[in-house]
This record gives sequence, C-alpha cells and structure tokens, in this order.
Amino acid sequence: MRLRTILWKELLLRKSRMISGLLAITLGIAVIVGIQSVSDVSKRAVAIKLDNLGSNILVLPQAASVDDYYSADIDAPTFPEDYVERLATSMLPSVDNLSPKLTRRVKVGGVPIILTGILPASELASKPIWQSAGLAGDELALACGTSPEIKEGPSYVDEKLQRKAIDTLAPTEILVGSVAAERLRLSDGGTVLIEGRQFQVARVLPTTGTIDDSRVYAHLHVVQELLGTGPQVSAIEIMGCCAAISDGLLGKLRNILPDTRIVTIGQIVSTQIETNRLMAKVSVILLVLIAMIGSISIANYMWANVEERRREIGTFLTLGATRGSIYRLFFAKAVILGLLGGICGYVLGTASAMVLGPQLARLSVEPVPIYLLWSLGIAVAIALLGSWYPTYRATRLDPASILQEV
Repeated sequence: MRLRTILWKELLLRKSRMISGLLAITLGIAVIVGIQSVSDVSKRAVAIKLDNLGSNILVLPQAASVDDYYSADIDAPTFPEDYVERLATSMLPSVDNLSPKLTRRVKVGGVPIILTGILPASELASKPIWQSAGLAGDELALACGTSPEIKEGPSYVDEKLQRKAIDTLAPTEILVGSVAAERLRLSDGGTVLIEGRQFQVARVLPTTGTIDDSRVYAHLHVVQELLGTGPQVSAIEIMGCCAAISDGLLGKLRNILPDTRIVTIGQIVSTQIETNRLMAKVSVILLVLIAMIGSISIANYMWANVEERRREIGTFLTLGATRGSIYRLFFAKAVILGLLGGICGYVLGTASAMVLGPQLARLSVEPVPIYLLWSLGIAVAIALLGSWYPTYRATRLDPASILQEV
C-alpha cells in the first residue's frame, strides 16, 4: 500500500481528528491575518496623523538664535530665496514640503505684531491645524512610514486633514493669528493698515498655543517689498520623514546648504519614530505568541493521533517500514493540514478584519494578497513544528511491546 493511499485513508477515516487539527491551524492563522491586517492599516493611520503634526525641520541663517524653535525666524538674519530652489532641485528623498518665510516685528496702530511673509500653498500644507479654520493646502504626499503606492482612500481617511488645492493668497489679503486678531480687533473680512498698505483679513486662524498666534501672514513677495529686503527669506520649514532624519537627513541638507543652520523638533521626530517602532514590535510579539499557541495545539493533536495509532505504527514497523517512512506519513499529513488551514485562516482572518475593522477601529481594511503566501508558510511551519516531537516518539516505539498490548 502506497504512502499516499495510507495518508488519504487516515484523513478520511478520522474526520473528527482532522477537523479539530484543521480548526486549530485555521483559527491561529485567522487571528494572525486579522490582527496584521488591522495593524497594517493602523500603522498607516498613525503615520498620517504624525505627519500631520506639521513641519519638523527648520533651515535658518548661520547666525540665527535657536533658543525657541517656533520663534527662531523672527528678526533673524536672511539668506537668498533661491535656497528653496536649491533644495527642491537636489532630488533629496524624504523631503516633502518647503515653506520659506520672512519674519519681522512691526507695529500696527501702535500695537506690536509679528509680520510673516509666506508662500500660501506651501505654508498651508505645512500647517495642518489650520484645516479647522476651513483652509487647505496643496495635496501633499505623506513621508513618515508610508509609501507612494499606499493610498489613503478607503484604508484611512481623516476628514479634517484632507488637503485640497487652494488659491494663492491675494497681494492685499492677510491671515491673522488669534492673539494678533484680538489685539488689533480684527475679524474675517476686516481691513488694517500695515506699513502704509491696506490689507483685508482673509481668515482669522485657530489658536495653536504657539508664537504663531501673534503672527500676521501675508504673501512672501509682498512682505519682501514692504520691508525692502529683496528676494530674501529668514527661514525655510521642511516636512521630512522622521526615519530619514534619524538616518542622517539633516547632514545631507547641511551639505546642500553649508552656510545655514538646520535644526529639528526632537519631540516630534522621536514620537514618530518610537510610535512606528512600538507598533512593529507589538505585531511581532502577537505573531510569536499565536505561533506558539498554534504549535502547541497541533502538537497536542498529533500526540493524540500517535497514541491512537500505536498498533498501526507497530504493525508498519514490524512489516519493514522505516523510520523515514513514518516521518513522511505524519509530516505529509501536517503539510496538508497546514495548507488547508492557511487558506481557510487567510479567508476567515481577512473577512473578520474587513467586518470588524470599521466597527471597532473605524478603519477600512482591504484584502492583502501577500498575506495568503505568509499564511501558507506560517501554517505549514506551525503544523510541522507541532508534529515533530510526536512523530519522533512514534519512530521510537518498540513494535514487539506494542503488539503485545491488549
């Protein structure tokens, strides 16, 4: 009788045992696939949230003070505006948004304010908190932890942070921080005279809790004209991938602009990096735990199967079956159960993630085809691992003592 015939007869004659073993693998793989599918979308969502904290790199003139990151550009020395073009054409990866600005302290009607010139589309893209004021920046590819092929679409959508195109801020329009608006008694649509030119308030910005609340924003080229600085800027804000920052991005930027001072917000960068690392570690821990549980379940099933078939194994050994053939018999069965369990587990896990993801985590989960290959590999590995010791025990049985058992 061939090994294949024995194997199929074993599976068909002991259906309850086969189903219980298959169920153990299926449930283990389903949990792995379900958790990993939701975790994958969650990591993308966290990356989007963290990227939306805004700019995390600041390019300043060499002589500028950096005692306070958020106010370092105020009254700072300047450098040429074409430094922005130099960075943009460097093709340096992991740099998403360049927002140049020129900032000076001025007085409006005797009230001191901070006048900041910006390029509106770039500045709005780097200030996600402004979204709550109804403003939106240019569409921006998110850098930290995401890749170009990942689309926010059905996987993760944050309505408050959707970035759509915005018209350029008119030469006579300004954006006013909440504190500055209170001091100048301005509201949306109001007018104010700054450095001899009249401006209209396009929008009063939401409170940020930083020095930005005391700023009045106008178009960069208008501010350059008002202050008579020419094409100069006092700072460039950059949104950079935090993993790239930790891998030496700042050094590469300094090589491009050696006569500048480049700093970053350590808290934002460390938070992004540590969060991504934590989520990756949690996924690995869950995978190891579930693999251990699955292996123990399969081992228990195989052990019971060996004990149940002691006489059959003794008969095989008496008739001349080798230990290798016993290994092939049990391992072939483990592989079949692993393949079936992997397929069923992938289907069950993916379906569960697609159903429970939106309900429990408000995250839309889609099938990930590569997880099917992972499921098959993990399921077969778990089945073989759980089968090894019981099979080893089976090959060490004494045929004579087994046949004497009543």
